[in-house]
Amino acid sequence: MDKRIPVTVLTGYLGAGKTTLLNRILSEDHGRRYAVIVNEFGEIGIDNDLILSADEELFEMNNGCICCTVRGDLIRTLHTLLGQRADSDKPFDAIIVETTGLADPGPVAQTFFVDPFLHERTVLDSVTTVVDALHIGLRLADSFEAAEQIAFADQIVLNKTELVTEQELRGIEARIARLNPLAPIHRAQRANVALDRVLHRGGFDLERIAALEPHFLQAAHGIAGHVHDEHCPPDHGHAPLHDHAHDDQIGSVALTSQQPMDHAAVSRWLEAVVAEQGPHILRAKGIIDVHCEPKRLVFQAVHMLLEGDLQRPWKTGEARRSRIVFIGRKLDATALQAGFDACAAKLPP
Repeated sequence: MDKRIPVTVLTGYLGAGKTTLLNRILSEDHGRRYAVIVNEFGEIGIDNDLILSADEELFEMNNGCICCTVRGDLIRTLHTLLGQRADSDKPFDAIIVETTGLADPGPVAQTFFVDPFLHERTVLDSVTTVVDALHIGLRLADSFEAAEQIAFADQIVLNKTELVTEQELRGIEARIARLNPLAPIHRAQRANVALDRVLHRGGFDLERIAALEPHFLQAAHGIAGHVHDEHCPPDHGHAPLHDHAHDDQIGSVALTSQQPMDHAAVSRWLEAVVAEQGPHILRAKGIIDVHCEPKRLVFQAVHMLLEGDLQRPWKTGEARRSRIVFIGRKLDATALQAGFDACAAKLPP
């Protein structure tokens, strides 16, 4: 019996529904305890506060994309997790790595094969890609990351199926199958796929991935297993493992405020921003401190779609502050900050 700890890499483009699926995994009564690593694209963390972490081990990495600049951090975090597990009286049963929506999952998956410590103690169970049924056509047209994520997966969760017609769904599934004919496709609304269909199924097929990326098992610079003479010339015989480069037009704007917000004002402002800049907004999410409201206002947006509601109460001792992240193209940080600041509640002197 394989006693290694199964790992699920949860990927998918911005706004596809990864965090929704992760929350379902963490909240359902399946008897397993998960350690969760979340990687965000942006200057401040939001996803870690949107995750129903309960008593799970939760690690946040938001200082770069997990597939390139922070892979060393990922390895160190995993080493720390496994070390803590050995000494814990409540050890976790599995690990979930939720990548940023702009990540290439290949180098993330590779980590579990090229690091000897991790290879001995963990097994990559699945690379699961969540696909936004409404926007995947646009994403495949303007982002090679979306195609990478589909091609690399061993299973697809086709989410938000209620937003398109059956005919459109069949066309989307055919397009996905052309990119990845081997991955089963699970239709879902709000990521409501049956968890026994996506977890602990041993779906990762190393032979198929190696055929897609012949250099998959060649250790990258800075990873254990890569031998590099610091005096050798740049072209020293190593085939490039990962030439992934993000869309330079995509950027993030992070907004924070210590001032309580006027509920009506911030709602009107968000609706206006989405209406005016929706085509350029790939993803937006935020946690808002509403004046005289005991619960947090949480919102998420994808293009022209905006949804939000009051969620759990602020915890005792928790800093009540507002945080918003916009990810997209042609974002005017100064205008966004000014509009956000104007939503502050008018407090009595």
